[in-house]
Amino acid sequence: MDDQLFPRERAVVTEGAVHVPDWLDPAAQTRLLAACRTWARPPAGLRTVHMPGGAPMSVRTVCLGRHWFPYGYARTVVDGDGAPVKPFPAWLGELARAAVADAYGTEPAGLPPYDIALVNFYGPDARARMGMHQDREEKSDAPVVSLSLGDSCVFRFGNTSGRNRPWTDVELRSGDLFVFGGPARMAFHGVPRTHPGSAPAALGLSGRLNITLRAGGFQGPD
Repeated sequence: MDDQLFPRERAVVTEGAVHVPDWLDPAAQTRLLAACRTWARPPAGLRTVHMPGGAPMSVRTVCLGRHWFPYGYARTVVDGDGAPVKPFPAWLGELARAAVADAYGTEPAGLPPYDIALVNFYGPDARARMGMHQDREEKSDAPVVSLSLGDSCVFRFGNTSGRNRPWTDVELRSGDLFVFGGPARMAFHGVPRTHPGSAPAALGLSGRLNITLRAGGFQGPD
């Protein structure tokens, strides 16, 4: 009811970082969720990532286009079942470009093709979180596109100098879009908490999915 009376408005969090509430309508959310469920199946399916010291991440991840692992990319699931990474569909790249154009008001000149997706699943028990980090393994500086499905979360968007303050906490809900590029491309960011049970009932998802779309900028097969 509050959202109907006082619709959430888009916000420029800092130069280059834009939050667009309710960018995906319910039908688009349902379609994207169905795709995520297909991608999550093995081989090269949803997995628990382990950091170099051996500690497991609390989110589970599946990749498209190229496989991300700490801290690099590969063509196969080198830290899992060894299967070839699932392909990145053309429609997802078109969605990314539309998101950037909508967030910024126009598509930036020279925007390269989007060809990588990381799909992160936060379980429904509020234990999953993401520490402050940079998305720095890509060769391209194209904006990162982040889409949210399911439970809402606190998305902490920081600065480019380090993991500490200043930062801005943004509530991301199902269907929200967040784009960060330009001077904000290398900002540290994370998810300190989710809000279990806040997903739209009609979506049929327990927990949260975050789909991040990236332009890798890699040349050649490796």
